[in-house]
Amino acid sequence: MATSEHITREETTATAVRPDPCSAVLYVCAARGVQDPGLAAERAEAEGRAYAAVRGLRVAEVVHDSYGEPDPLSREGWRRVRDLVEAGTAATLIVRWPATIAPDRTHDLRHRETQWLSDHGVQVRYSWAPLVAQGALRE
Repeated sequence: MATSEHITREETTATAVRPDPCSAVLYVCAARGVQDPGLAAERAEAEGRAYAAVRGLRVAEVVHDSYGEPDPLSREGWRRVRDLVEAGTAATLIVRWPATIAPDRTHDLRHRETQWLSDHGVQVRYSWAPLVAQGALRE
């Protein structure tokens, strides 16, 4: 008679990679202005780097995307963010504001992604001063 085998979840899933708690990925997805096409992205990156520095976080990588595609999974840069998360590169994702992940009109996509990040042990932090003042972590 065959015996039943007891296989634990740990045995069937890949070993989780624990990210460095002081390491962050900075994600910049900004609209291009008419007068100065790179200004919004430059400001978002500078703001994110300053946010990280004040909190003792090391920016492991800055990932850029062009603004306009509402579904994060359709953006090359966001897919890179997910790859970095799966590799255990960072414990924190820094973005300027919630709409950076997905526009307000597609908040369900933003919730899907922030939940995915949370499930992988990554906290979302907003670098825009009014959200920082409110103590916003993630939506």
